[in-house]
Amino acid sequence: MKAEREQEQQRKQDQEQQQKEQFTEAGSIAGEKCIVIGSGISGIGSLELLEYMGAEVILYDGKEGMTERELCEKLPLKSNAVCMTGELPEKIREEIRTVVVSPGVPVDIPLLKEFQANGAEIIGEIELGYREEKGRVAAITGTNGKTTTTTLVGEIMKAHLGEDKVFVVGNIGNPYTSECLKTTSETVTVGEISSFQLETISSFHPAVSAILNITPDHLNRHHTMEAYAAAKEAITRNQTKEDICVLNYENAYTRAFGERCPARVIFFSAAKRLEEGYFLLGDKIVRAFGGQEEELLDIHEDMNLVGMCNVENVMAAIAVGEGMGVPIETILAVVREFHAVEHRIEFVASKGGVDYYNDSKGTNPDAAIQGIRAMSRPTVLIGGGYDKQSEYDEWIENFEGKVKWLVLIGQTREKIAACARKHGFERIRFADTFEECLELCTRLAQSGDAVLLSPACASWGMFPNYEVRGEKFKEYVNQLPST
Repeated sequence: MKAEREQEQQRKQDQEQQQKEQFTEAGSIAGEKCIVIGSGISGIGSLELLEYMGAEVILYDGKEGMTERELCEKLPLKSNAVCMTGELPEKIREEIRTVVVSPGVPVDIPLLKEFQANGAEIIGEIELGYREEKGRVAAITGTNGKTTTTTLVGEIMKAHLGEDKVFVVGNIGNPYTSECLKTTSETVTVGEISSFQLETISSFHPAVSAILNITPDHLNRHHTMEAYAAAKEAITRNQTKEDICVLNYENAYTRAFGERCPARVIFFSAAKRLEEGYFLLGDKIVRAFGGQEEELLDIHEDMNLVGMCNVENVMAAIAVGEGMGVPIETILAVVREFHAVEHRIEFVASKGGVDYYNDSKGTNPDAAIQGIRAMSRPTVLIGGGYDKQSEYDEWIENFEGKVKWLVLIGQTREKIAACARKHGFERIRFADTFEECLELCTRLAQSGDAVLLSPACASWGMFPNYEVRGEKFKEYVNQLPST
């Protein structure tokens, strides 16, 4: 066994050396001065890759209250990076040639503009990872449905190629820079790519892309819907007619984009029969190409996912999978076994006759609409959180008699309450803490009801991310007595 381990270790070392030699031959950034702005998982992933490639790296975080000591504690073992906070010295601002910016950092801040004026290249972690990609890429974006669709496409590709030949990366929580060195000409990378990440690409080029939908979100960052849509559409920037872009026919933005998209467009629709593409006919998902229609699956008998949003996600995943060359039989087998991703209309438990659903990933009104539509019981709804300058009228209009009580928390609670009252909905309660909110929902819900965490807002302010919010919800529910 010891000899086998030593052989495996030597094989890995030889492989790493070969990769380093490839970087040198390709003209890598060895010896170049680079700065990584932001110290989250994508920032640390970028730092590790840059150091591996021989760059001199500064890790910078301008977050208020962050100290250099705290920043250095985030460094990987054996890292030689320099940590900096606060005001950057002018010499460094002039010497840096490559800036890798984390997605949470707005691209229009003065510091980035200064770097750009000094001739530095501004890229993001996705672009950095892609530059070391050796295989094919499928990339999914959209306001809602990205995580479910990306996860499903990842499972489809793994069923086709094998677990070790597929990497699922990006906004889903796994940095591209942590996986790109493992890619080969035989691998596929499936990426969930956010609008923030798409702002900093330049050469990123998926073989198949998908834009699931574009609805109002992150307007505090993008300012206008036009700018937000343009950021999403950038996923196709380097595509050609030899590539594929999967688009939602029922979304006004993506349907219009289909007319100017540089890739070959494949539409899907949950409402219209298409001459070419994938559509819902009754309870059946149908594929139409070359004048032929074929029923693929029954959405009630062959799917474990609930809600029309997930019917769209499945159609998009089928289209991406077929675009990547996976046989339809393999795709449908995976769909039949696939269950909801965590935090997206996720059934948690039934306690005392009340069904509890975790839709913490419903971080904007359009996503939260899908959560409401998926409910078949009278619902006590938890809403509110960080204000992304969203409007809540359409969300509240979709309550449609399903919502018994609206329990509001966070920064947006007064704004949402005012909007709800404007639409004639008065059954509103406030909570100051998440724990108080959950206890209140348990008291308000009766046997036969549902409690749904689908806040229509981001979690920031009360939680670091929607995952922690969803985990807290599930912990509370699972501790409730069964009767």
